[in-house]
Amino acid sequence: MAQTGTYPVSFTVDYPDRELNRLTTAFRLILAIPILVVSAVLSNSVGVLFLPPLLLILFRQKYPRWWFDWNLMILRFLTRIETYTFLLRDEYPSTDEEQAVHLDIPYPDAKNELNRWLPLVKWLLAIPHIIVLAVLHLAVVVVTIIAWFAILFTGRYPRGLFDFVVGVYRWTLRVTAYAFMLTTDRYPPFSLQA
Repeated sequence: MAQTGTYPVSFTVDYPDRELNRLTTAFRLILAIPILVVSAVLSNSVGVLFLPPLLLILFRQKYPRWWFDWNLMILRFLTRIETYTFLLRDEYPSTDEEQAVHLDIPYPDAKNELNRWLPLVKWLLAIPHIIVLAVLHLAVVVVTIIAWFAILFTGRYPRGLFDFVVGVYRWTLRVTAYAFMLTTDRYPPFSLQA
């Protein structure tokens, strides 16, 4: 399959071009505890989200639409939690509304678009991305601490820092769609860009 055009995962977060709530920013980690508990429970079910599609693609060359929709909704919800926790948005994460966090992954035609054997090694092929992303996620923590102080003093999330954090999550979501959600066979680019 030719690898032209944009990558089949799009992720954006609307930049909060307004003054952010300094009080909720100051206590964000405390305010996020209830939703982080929900996130931890969902994150521990990764085997349930990953293994059935792998087996269905491998043995039946199918990716049931309902399973894809379930995985996409879980991923969108977890992404809203991360954008809230890392100060990209002020709104408490909704369990069902898109809010200002936009994640789209097209539904794959498993029989025609996905190699039935590739899911067995995608996680292995993603290791270089995972290593780079581990370092970038450490940088995201540092950037978020800097942004936390910036928001407390100015009420604004510096645009360059915001774009960096969104770019790291965009890259992470591309790798997730490729290696764990198994929705594309296109190898993700090493890029923060849209």
